[in-house]
Amino acid sequence: MNEPLHPALLPLGLRDVLPPDAAAEAQVVARLMTVLTSHGYERVKPPLAEFEDNLLSGAGAAMAKETFRLMDPISQRMIGLRADMTPQVARIATTRLKNAPRPLRLCYAGQVLRVKGGQLRPERQVGQVGAELIGSDEIAADVEAVALAAEALAAAGVAGLSVDLSLPTLVPALCAALGLDGAKAEALRGALDHKDAAAVTAVGGRAAALLSRLLASAGAAKKALATLAALDLPDEAAAERARLASVVERLARIAPGLVITIDPVENRGFEYHTGVSFTFFARSVRGELGRGGRYRTGNGGGEPATGFTLYTDTVLHAVPKPEPPSRLYVPAGAEPALAARLRGDGWVTVAGLVPVDDAAAEARRLGCGHRLEGEKIIALA
Repeated sequence: MNEPLHPALLPLGLRDVLPPDAAAEAQVVARLMTVLTSHGYERVKPPLAEFEDNLLSGAGAAMAKETFRLMDPISQRMIGLRADMTPQVARIATTRLKNAPRPLRLCYAGQVLRVKGGQLRPERQVGQVGAELIGSDEIAADVEAVALAAEALAAAGVAGLSVDLSLPTLVPALCAALGLDGAKAEALRGALDHKDAAAVTAVGGRAAALLSRLLASAGAAKKALATLAALDLPDEAAAERARLASVVERLARIAPGLVITIDPVENRGFEYHTGVSFTFFARSVRGELGRGGRYRTGNGGGEPATGFTLYTDTVLHAVPKPEPPSRLYVPAGAEPALAARLRGDGWVTVAGLVPVDDAAAEARRLGCGHRLEGEKIIALA
């Protein structure tokens, strides 16, 4: 334990992002944010750390196990390093922007840190880009959140995009209506989360047949909605089903190229969501591009809201690698105004600091494909 560490060694789940990947990530974030701001979402920048009591209240409670905590030496209070930015944006909306007109549209980009990674996302530091629409319970708000995320991902270069819609409140509503609670409801929830049909049958009791049909309904939106429509659901669950059907119908009109699937019993990762929720995927890319859905700000009794978070590390795997910039070696002593004009024309200039005998060799050593000789640009073979 006392052996000196190699200077490049980092804790598990953390890594340095090197050229050209760091620049590619910045470009993707810029494209995503450009789309969000073009739809009227205004950018906010929450702090990296907050007082633990605030950070883990309301929607933030779901991230308690993923949050690093430490003692603030100034206030002598516990603070947490954010593991997700959505609760921070919700706090801003209900405090500093509580008097702003509703619906309030906010967007953000930043890094979060988590205690541990998962199987599909082992990284513990994750880049997030997201948007929150706060103060509206309209179906149009659900549709806007899904369509906006899809538009942003497409603008970043993601192809083969699909969205999986879910209703994390559906099963709890069914359990409540059927009198299933306590350990039995918990066991049933676990069986559904693991898509274990045999366990659902074993613990579902008189609700087993209905829940098994719900489990089997997952798939393409048209088929799933037809299966759901045939089920005899309690009033609250039926209302959730109707809202989901309306969201799908509107999305099909405004985003006809978006592949839509439905998993009505999916709950993992949506613990604080209160309505239609969604996850984005891309063809041939492992893991989620992002997720979002309906929730309430504050401690569950706040404003209705919906939004999404996109994960920049996964998005980067789903977009084409950018073309490297054209780098031009400018020898020492060249006219600064000429180099400035070339940068205005789109060149990336790399200035020589001292005169060299072989400018071509020096240009290659510095990763340049061209060199400047006088006012002439020469391509290197």
